[in-house]
Amino acid sequence: MSESAAVRSEETQKSQVDADTTERVIAEKHLGVRIKRLRLKKSMGLVELGKHTGLSASFLSQLETGRVVPTLRNLTRIAMVFSKDLSYFFESEPQSIFRLHRRQDRVRMPQTGAEPPSYFFESLGYLVPDRAMDPYFSEFVPLELDQDQDQEPKAHIHPGVEFFYLLDGELSLRHGDQATVLEAGDSVYFDSSTPHSYQCLSKTPASAIIVTMLQPQTAHRATSAPAQGKHTPATLTRIASDGDAGK
Repeated sequence: MSESAAVRSEETQKSQVDADTTERVIAEKHLGVRIKRLRLKKSMGLVELGKHTGLSASFLSQLETGRVVPTLRNLTRIAMVFSKDLSYFFESEPQSIFRLHRRQDRVRMPQTGAEPPSYFFESLGYLVPDRAMDPYFSEFVPLELDQDQDQEPKAHIHPGVEFFYLLDGELSLRHGDQATVLEAGDSVYFDSSTPHSYQCLSKTPASAIIVTMLQPQTAHRATSAPAQGKHTPATLTRIASDGDAGK
């Protein structure tokens, strides 16, 4: 082989995509894992998927375990069964969320619109963007001796639902016209679009974990008129987000 021919051959080899690189790129897409994930979400067996796609169960098993690589035609068949576009198999996988919130980094905020505040709260999820829920640690202050014992605590509302778990102390929770006394270990799940309020009954502060979540309004939503004073642990989402910049 002449020297010029050898140079051209070497340049051709350099310009070709390496087979190992091709296999690595395909493996990174986790095609088999994605196919299996779709199948299990539909509680569908390999035989049933085979009937829909015209592919054998054994071949589909090899696809899911990565022993064979599907052609675009076969991949399209599978995508159509699950009402997915072909691009679903090649899009980047979503990043797993993991955010640690150190106790010393949390911001303690008082109840808004009440003086003195009857509770303080700290966001436990302020570092998570576009979070699906809002968790809080709340501490409820006992009534002062000179405070009116019969005075109703300030009620508030917010869209969605709320989960309340009392860690210690004793607390009165009013939800609409219903008043409930909670003790340590008690929990409540309720519609937060109904006016609700809290009042510490113990001589020492009561503490709780509160988780709020926005969900579509349901037909059983209370028809009570909204109460004043909506800035509470359950509506801290905006406040916490604004406060992040100042931390």
